Amino acid sequence: MQGQIQNRPERTPPTSTERYRVDATNATARARSSRVRPHPMTVPPSPVQDQGERPIEVSSDIGGPIDQLSFLQRSLLFAELAMIAYNDLNEAERAASHVGFPDVTFFDHDGSQAYRFRNDHDCVIACRGTEPNEWNDIRADVSASAVVAETVGKVHRGFKREVDDLWPMLETALLGNQQPLWFCGHSLGGAMATICAGRCFLSHINSNPSGLYSYGSPRVGNKRYINYVKLEHFRFVNNNDIVTRVPPAWMGYRHCGTEIYLDRQGRIGQLSGTARRLDRWRGFLAGLVRRQIDHFSDHSLHAYIQPLLDAAQTEQASVGRGGMTPDASEFRVTNRTVSLPAHGGRLDPAR
Repeated sequence: MQGQIQNRPERTPPTSTERYRVDATNATARARSSRVRPHPMTVPPSPVQDQGERPIEVSSDIGGPIDQLSFLQRSLLFAELAMIAYNDLNEAERAASHVGFPDVTFFDHDGSQAYRFRNDHDCVIACRGTEPNEWNDIRADVSASAVVAETVGKVHRGFKREVDDLWPMLETALLGNQQPLWFCGHSLGGAMATICAGRCFLSHINSNPSGLYSYGSPRVGNKRYINYVKLEHFRFVNNNDIVTRVPPAWMGYRHCGTEIYLDRQGRIGQLSGTARRLDRWRGFLAGLVRRQIDHFSDHSLHAYIQPLLDAAQTEQASVGRGGMTPDASEFRVTNRTVSLPAHGGRLDPAR
């Protein structure tokens, strides 16, 4: 099957009253601190929705370069772009325009799919996650055997096959790119984004990624593979999300990037060891009370977006009272969870 590339002429972006807002930071806001001081949020308007389908609710609205956003704003933005990537071109264009990306291109080759979102400042590749009705996606998820990677080490056979189908189109589309390049994705899309970002460092294109954000991503390759490329990669794990635990470590697979853990209450931090096991047990039991299997419900991308939105809104309120926003390093707290204080000021680890 031949690959398909779909795009439409760039349209005039909507006015600020039509958008959902997580505004980009004004450069002058850095005068008092090296930390970013983002602008306030506004109340979001009606969501993008096709008749009979679940609405696409996005809260990000960038007015400048992505690298001027706070860590939480970037995390929310890329999670929402990963969500938009699950939709058809018409819906994706409307939702991406709300976010601040009027230029949208869809890539599809035999069920391997991704979007390119562009504006005057940045270029984002969002890989689409597992589609239950796409045989290629199902085959990729179950093909747990490893094959030799294009770099060093070994990589998941199914994930590599998905990228092999899509990469020639992406590489061609990025040939003339002069903007900062970002990758994101959820589930299978997170694994694909990880492999694609790594390939940029080997390709003849002049576009090394500025960053990679993945949500609910499975393990991609072995230790040699994941350590080969040095890239700023933030990998989000929501409590009991089962997909983040496969393929199993005993098969040689390892995770890459900096893990950002969302606990059972949606707080952002990094728990390990006994603290994490206890949090997961409590999340599992709470799921049973709700008549849900936590391991599956925690994989929903909406279960990632809501805590990030809550945290970004709390951050905005804190900034409005004179507080500063944290950088990513403040969320890497072993055996602690980061709480966003209601009283404003710096974000302190909750003991």
